Amino acid sequence: MQSRLLFVAAAALLLASLGRGQGSPRVTGVEPSSGKVDSNLTVAGENLGKETVSDVYLSDDAADYKATVVEQTAGRIVMKVPQVKPGGYNVSIHVGNNIFIQPVRFTVEQ
Repeated sequence: MQSRLLFVAAAALLLASLGRGQGSPRVTGVEPSSGKVDSNLTVAGENLGKETVSDVYLSDDAADYKATVVEQTAGRIVMKVPQVKPGGYNVSIHVGNNIFIQPVRFTVEQ
């Protein structure tokens, strides 16, 4: 009985540590908030590493425009602003088979 209780406690501890280690990716902001095509944009957030986020986009109501990733860590992604027309865009991330539009905006300048 004691060994079974020890096993259950160890399993619960392992699951709790795994749950804290890997959460859903989330974008919390961009720096700068505006810029020109081909300039660098830093996307800040959580769980943004290559093992989770495969691509980054600027998205409008019509399409998702893939950006070139310059640098990527769990806490940030540095990307080049893709060839898009001036205006406001959401930052989107590609996770698994889905593209998630984040509530973070970037303005492409003329």
